[in-house]
Amino acid sequence: MSMHKLFDLQGQVVLVTGAAQGLGRAIAEACATHGAQLVLADREETTLADTARALQGQGAAVLALTVDVADPAALQRLSDQAWDWRGRIDTLVCNAGIQGPAGPLADITDDDWQRVMDINLRSAVRLCNALAPRMAGQGGGSLVLMASLAALRGNRSIGLYGLSKAALAQLARNLAVEWGPHNLRANAIAPGLIRTPLADGLLANDAFMARRLQATPLRRIGEPHEVAGLAVLLASRAGAFITGQTLVADGGTLISDGS
Repeated sequence: MSMHKLFDLQGQVVLVTGAAQGLGRAIAEACATHGAQLVLADREETTLADTARALQGQGAAVLALTVDVADPAALQRLSDQAWDWRGRIDTLVCNAGIQGPAGPLADITDDDWQRVMDINLRSAVRLCNALAPRMAGQGGGSLVLMASLAALRGNRSIGLYGLSKAALAQLARNLAVEWGPHNLRANAIAPGLIRTPLADGLLANDAFMARRLQATPLRRIGEPHEVAGLAVLLASRAGAFITGQTLVADGGTLISDGS
């Protein structure tokens, strides 16, 4: 294997959900830069179209599909349309998600549970179930699930979000065991605090930021490309022996004693 081909995604078709902005857009851009063709899915039609045009302007082949991942029928259509576009999917990145309500778990309604779990967890389960057999049939591929640092630590403010993301990390382990014999890998990425629209409220909170940076050895927040690079790794030959793992990109927050 030529070392300069380790991160080459030429010939790959990569499907990214939640692709219109934030980490999803960064992952799409990184995969395109390394040669992938892209299926981009998001519920925000206008923003998604802007992202698709930008990537096409950089020479990428892009199919943009508007979809609400909470809708099982829409997910089935997405899996079929994405597959039919090039007759294959090599990497599936399940990035679509919402934070859901803040506050103690005792205050969360049944409707909140349903919505957060449908969008963050069940959508990934459904897409993986729809595409994994086809990907195995083509010789393998990579499933990438977007977890979170909140999946790995206790959290008093966004506990439901953390539960859904912890479930995604476990889903990656389960899928890795189920599909590994078919050369289909499954991994999760657990970002810490990253400069995305989802984090705008936290970034504007000076007191929170002072505490967070003190607890982060690198003393800064992350940038979207620093998470997108992990997705490229997991899609590429460089990550071909990695499966069932949760890769943490958090500047060291998880391992810090806060000093």
